[in-house]
Amino acid sequence: MEENTTWEVKDRSYYLLHGKAPLTYTLPSKHTRRFPLLHFDDASGNQRELRYATNQASPFVDEQRGQATLQHIVFNDGALFVPKEKQNLQKLLSLYHPQLNMRYAELDNIAEAHDDLEDLEIENHAMTAALNMDIEHAEAILRVEEGSGVNKLSSKEIKRDIVLMAKRNPKLFLALANDENVQLRNFAIKAVETGIIKLAQDQRTFSWASNGKKLMKVPFDENPYSAMAAWFQTDEGLEVYKSIQKKFE
Repeated sequence: MEENTTWEVKDRSYYLLHGKAPLTYTLPSKHTRRFPLLHFDDASGNQRELRYATNQASPFVDEQRGQATLQHIVFNDGALFVPKEKQNLQKLLSLYHPQLNMRYAELDNIAEAHDDLEDLEIENHAMTAALNMDIEHAEAILRVEEGSGVNKLSSKEIKRDIVLMAKRNPKLFLALANDENVQLRNFAIKAVETGIIKLAQDQRTFSWASNGKKLMKVPFDENPYSAMAAWFQTDEGLEVYKSIQKKFE
């Protein structure tokens, strides 16, 4: 919020950033050498000293008159509610404090509602996709989180778990659902588990299980199944993919 923004008189709430919520947190409320509390005034080109005084209308020291009754600015459990009657404190926190949007922020209910609605739309999209997803695709996504444990699940358990995953982490689910390599990696894993191809003990070479003929060498420092997923998309790898697919049938 900027100085020239139309100021609305209303209750305001503030919260500490970065997920911090200590029992109490005291924000600097007056200018000191250790904690400078200054605001640069574009109109005058000067730095103006700030302080919170309960008996003053302005947060600027040069506009305060008489004895100032100073008070701490304290967040409890990471939050601070300031009623509309405390306009001087609100303006200090919402307009001028140098730690605004660095240490704390003002709660914007409209923005929060927009974010909540967006999250709900993503969750709904993910849930719909999970409910309509075929078992093989769902298995491929679940394998990313559960590994070989997916092999022990029934079709109904896979459907249940993929829906729960979509609800728990819709953004991750959608990212995996749209990642072609996830399905190809799962395809490679199943080919090894069913004994159609084999992966060497050093996890550097794939070969046919039936005759030991080498299919591909895994590049150094790459996950073997991710490497094979990428290889399946080459001309040579596509032919092997089709051959393995026929053996599955």
